[in-house]
Amino acid sequence: MDLNKLTNEAYNAYVQGKARPSPLGKNLAWAFCVGGGICLLGQALLDGYGALGLDPGHARMAVSVTLIFVTALLTGVGVFDRFAKHAGAGTLVPITGFANAVVAPAMEFKQEGMIAGTAAKLFTVAGPVLVYGISASVVYGLILWLAGQF
Repeated sequence: MDLNKLTNEAYNAYVQGKARPSPLGKNLAWAFCVGGGICLLGQALLDGYGALGLDPGHARMAVSVTLIFVTALLTGVGVFDRFAKHAGAGTLVPITGFANAVVAPAMEFKQEGMIAGTAAKLFTVAGPVLVYGISASVVYGLILWLAGQF
């Protein structure tokens, strides 16, 4: 069968015939367990930082910094991606997923050098998110400020 001569509909039918159905229940349960495990780790860190004497605000910040650092480190040494391959969507817990999404593109281009490769690609995903987040917060703050003026 020459796949280059198929119509879109015929190709889609061919792909559907070859694709194995995804075990949805198993995948959902596994994602729940992995994501819950990451959240459990975060809660353990929060309790640990609290036991060390940090106030709740600083303890929450320390947990975020720890999770971001560990995820970035594991991504940098190639462990997180192998873990995520088996763990599935459970690793997309926002803080770990975002840290991985920032570091992974940079690691792909490290052979191009520190500046032209790693540093240039570091913000491939983070840049638009940060720009939108900062812009939206400024607009929202202006709206709240103006609403308070009237």
